[in-house]
Amino acid sequence: MKEFSKYVGMDVHKATIAVSVAEANGGEIRYLGEIANTPEAIAKLVKQLRKGEAQLSFCYEAGPCGYGIHRQLTELGWDCQVAAPSLIPRKAGERVKTDRRDSLMLARLHRAGELTAVWVPDDAQEGLRDLTRAREDMKSLQLKAKQRLAAFLLRHGKCYGGKSHWTQAHLRWLEEMTFTQPIQQIVFQEYVDTVKMLSKRIGALDQQLESAASESVFWPVIEGLMALRGIHLLTATTVVAEIGDLQRFASAPQLMAYLGVVPSEHSSGATKSRGSITKTGNGHVRRVLVEAAWTYRHPARKTVYLQRRAECTSDEVQEIAWKAQKRLCARYKLMEAKGKLKVQACTAVARELAGFIWHCATSARNGRCRFRTGKQP
Repeated sequence: MKEFSKYVGMDVHKATIAVSVAEANGGEIRYLGEIANTPEAIAKLVKQLRKGEAQLSFCYEAGPCGYGIHRQLTELGWDCQVAAPSLIPRKAGERVKTDRRDSLMLARLHRAGELTAVWVPDDAQEGLRDLTRAREDMKSLQLKAKQRLAAFLLRHGKCYGGKSHWTQAHLRWLEEMTFTQPIQQIVFQEYVDTVKMLSKRIGALDQQLESAASESVFWPVIEGLMALRGIHLLTATTVVAEIGDLQRFASAPQLMAYLGVVPSEHSSGATKSRGSITKTGNGHVRRVLVEAAWTYRHPARKTVYLQRRAECTSDEVQEIAWKAQKRLCARYKLMEAKGKLKVQACTAVARELAGFIWHCATSARNGRCRFRTGKQP
């Protein structure tokens, strides 16, 4: 492990950065002050700290300011860690929080090696992640727009008598809708146009997502994950864009714990008490995993569409996918027979599904699975 002579803690904000330095070997920890959050100011800070051929190591909390500082410092040749905020040790009795105290705390903990670093994506990987999150945001806006339109119609006694909403029949029913007041007709049309506009935006993002995923370095892993039931292009791309290289997890249980799908526990002595899942880590991946887990309510079978996706992968991945489907479908039925709620059963299935995802991804990265060329059908 490389030795450093100075450990720099930075409390990063939009306009300023509070900086503290901890000397190696238990030396003093001092507060240097605030600098502007600009590349020029950071470069000047590095020049001041490196006097005397000092070996520097920087750290700051992950937050809304992104990874620009990390990339700048690593390009300059310095070590930099982006710490996970939820895993930073904090004293229970501390009731004063300032930028100065935060930077001093980061420098001290960084020197002690008690900070947990997050995975930092490169520019291309971050772009793919931004694309999946933008698609998720658009879908959320579309859902809200549909709810507002449905609430407007309900207030005026307009209720659709068909089986399913937002089908072709439902859209034709909306086109024939009329109101007595001209202003109400205008309001109704604005709601409808908003829903249609967001649907077009989502369609455009889906096309861009398919193109970006196929050109990504993660495409062999994405293609392999799509052999699993319930995991389509969007889900597979979200998993690899948010997590990155799954091989950085030594085992499947580590990935499950990272995604927050393992039970919480509060045990003491001979008493063992387990509660709901921890819900720590990446919530985007946890959401798509639970959505995928709902498909295992039905009996295990190889549909034509699923088989076409699986044919693009190796025989080993197809075997893993079929094994996963048989086990997870049986797992759901077993929990349902025990009287568990459906959401609890699906959460348990999602936890084991994360293990099969790790198995497929690590097999591809280790070269044990050779993926055939081919795009998603």
